[in-house]
Amino acid sequence: MDSILEVTVVMPCLNEAKTVAACVREALQSLQAGGLIGEVVVADNGSMDGSQKLATDAGARVVQANRRGYGAALMAGIEAARGRYIVMGDADGSYNFGDVPRFVAALRGGSVLAQGCRLPAGGGSVDAGAMPWSHRWIGNPGLTWLARQMFNTPVHDVYCGLRGFRRELYDRLALKCTGMEFATEMIIKSALHRVATSEVSTTLRRDGRGGRAPHLRTFRDGWRTLRLFLLFSPQWVHLIPGLSLFIFGLVVGVMAWMGARIGSATLGPHSLLVASAALLVGQQSLWVGLFARSFAVIEGIAPFNERLARIQRGFSLERSLFVGLGLVIAGLGSVAVVFMQWQNNEYGPLDYPTTLRWVIPGITVIALGFQTVSGGFALNLLTLERK
Repeated sequence: MDSILEVTVVMPCLNEAKTVAACVREALQSLQAGGLIGEVVVADNGSMDGSQKLATDAGARVVQANRRGYGAALMAGIEAARGRYIVMGDADGSYNFGDVPRFVAALRGGSVLAQGCRLPAGGGSVDAGAMPWSHRWIGNPGLTWLARQMFNTPVHDVYCGLRGFRRELYDRLALKCTGMEFATEMIIKSALHRVATSEVSTTLRRDGRGGRAPHLRTFRDGWRTLRLFLLFSPQWVHLIPGLSLFIFGLVVGVMAWMGARIGSATLGPHSLLVASAALLVGQQSLWVGLFARSFAVIEGIAPFNERLARIQRGFSLERSLFVGLGLVIAGLGSVAVVFMQWQNNEYGPLDYPTTLRWVIPGITVIALGFQTVSGGFALNLLTLERK
């Protein structure tokens, strides 16, 4: 990395002959006007319309991104950048690269990620016809709200492609997504790592593609973003639902075993079956959430968490085996009580409402025990110290 350069403006490009030269010139003029020493890098993703030469003639340094995809192009451009600060934005004319000095000012002021915001909630604006109504009023606000709730990120526009960040942040986050999810992956991981993040308001302009279809596909890329949220949030997808189901199953199971009444309803064997299913699914969901969270820390997706480490220590292999086998023995004992009654009855018909109150909990506890043993083995294998 060239220490003389402060800023690199990175533009992914795929067949943007109509706009790329103007974007490059606007970025270079912005750097000059802001007194910034920098460069413009255009990461070409296989353009067939001469975009590469137009970008070079306008003053950019062009690098080739051999792997297809929005994220792949940005990765190639960022890795080729020489600046300490990176400002990225599309080369379709929709972003105002005159705002580059404002992003740099935010980074100089202490931010590690300076996220652009085109929506009024963050002080931005959208020119007429620049964004489809479904994106502006449904998709973007909805996914942004989810990101704020699930990851506690302060941004108001997760899809804004104009943003600035320190080069070391890119190196630290180890981003993986090669498609449109690249931008949201950066926001999610920055939130998980508690990166200092600020917003810079900007205006979204109508792109200059001249009627050509945009690279962003509403439903496909919307689902891929939502899918990314779900994969990166075991707390909301597995841990909270799993704990809720387990508590529900435990409470209903105890009430059904005692034959409790709720109004005119009496809880019995059928309620026990429902409680059993809730307990089993809840425990399984908790294990999956614990596996996912542990994997995220091991792979550097999420930062080290002391509370998670304490939970992992609590589920040592020895303790998991002890608890799991204890549950299996207790469950077998419950089933054995009914078997002895059946034997004493010379294997004849049983009083099912009575015996099922022992058989269902017994089978459930046996299954919970086996899941505890299996989960303990899997967790300890996952967290095994390795070179």
